[in-house]
Amino acid sequence: MRVLVIGLRATGAVVAGWLRARGDDVVVVEEDPGQPGYADRLAAARGAGVTVLEGAPDWAQLLTSCDLMVPSPGVRPTHAAMLAAGEARVPVRGDLDLAVEAARVPVVAITGTNGKSTVTALVSAMLERAGLRAPAVGNIGRVALDAVEEDLDVLVVEASSFQLHTATPAFAPEIAVLLNLAEDHLDWHGSFDAYVADKRRVFAYQPPSGVLVANADDPVVARLAAEASGHVAWFGAGPPGPRAAGWRGDELVDAEGAVLLRAPAASAPHDRANLAAAAVSARALRAGPDAIGAAARAFTRLHHRAEPVGKADGVLFVDDSKATNPHAALAAVGGFPSVVLLAGGVSKGVDLGALRSVADRLRAVVAIGDTPEEVESAFAGTVPTRRAASMGEAVRIAAELAAPGDTVLLSPACASFDWYDSYEARGDDFRHEVERLTSGTRR
Repeated sequence: MRVLVIGLRATGAVVAGWLRARGDDVVVVEEDPGQPGYADRLAAARGAGVTVLEGAPDWAQLLTSCDLMVPSPGVRPTHAAMLAAGEARVPVRGDLDLAVEAARVPVVAITGTNGKSTVTALVSAMLERAGLRAPAVGNIGRVALDAVEEDLDVLVVEASSFQLHTATPAFAPEIAVLLNLAEDHLDWHGSFDAYVADKRRVFAYQPPSGVLVANADDPVVARLAAEASGHVAWFGAGPPGPRAAGWRGDELVDAEGAVLLRAPAASAPHDRANLAAAAVSARALRAGPDAIGAAARAFTRLHHRAEPVGKADGVLFVDDSKATNPHAALAAVGGFPSVVLLAGGVSKGVDLGALRSVADRLRAVVAIGDTPEEVESAFAGTVPTRRAASMGEAVRIAAELAAPGDTVLLSPACASFDWYDSYEARGDDFRHEVERLTSGTRR
């Protein structure tokens, strides 16, 4: 088979190597050579017998001799290669589609607008506490195809909407998890309906024996779950219901009343929802309550997810740079009683006006990024807003506006690609500026 792979970054490099190892004739097109690590990936690919083309080719001509195209996750549906593949009727499959088909063990596939990485890491930890080899792969960091040949018991996959866009009927995980759905990446998908349709693919091809773990508190998720062909295992952040696992005090119990998890009270509803989703998923693969509870208690919050990074003069500074959409920022703000919020960046076509719903928790807002007017418009007439031209200035302004007992929260509700290469870099800069600010103060 002759396969065309689009992109030679982390995912493309693994895909090309995996395809070549199984005997396929592989051509990779990299339109933007020269990014960090590219030279090493290029050498490895060519050393494995992969043909690498740089720049933008004649896609129609190139596809005439291809049997399959595998785009990297960030390749948009409107990309010339995607359009040309459609016209040439060349099948398009993503890296997760190939990985789930190739996996020789049960697969847990986790998606949602927010909480994917946390729940993926929790499920992996719970299953490993139960004695299973269950690595976390996919959008969380490690390319899934890199793990499918290992001696595993379960593959725990974080699936983004970009990756699910290219899912085919081969993508049929034994356990699918749908956490929540809110507007995000509308600039990529084109509409919320298209975004939801791609997220639905996490369970769309499951057989009747499959299990969909679904959020009973989310109306969009609940509507989609009604279409599941297999069993639906519900969870929620509130009390248990007749069909849903939920919280009774500090105990998570399933729909039959059995205790799944004993843990300290979570700090916010979204923390409880994430724990419940992970526990129900792990239980579906027969992890016991002891393993589930031990993993939950030992779990350390992932970097840049409501992560405290400093305290001074009674003010707590929290890095939630991973909040790249309003839904995530709303959840973060809900965990604190009085907040000075740092928000802004690339809105991805999403209206930031939803943030007004937490105005009663906000002392002030500091607008960051290249389009501060979007933040100002979102809070016009409700919350005092100041602009900052850099993260250092934003931290200083926020500290001046905050009162003892407040939280200065970086939860931007936007992507980072105006000022930074990634949300991680944005969070690291925030931490650095907080450390500079607080270095001479009593903590």
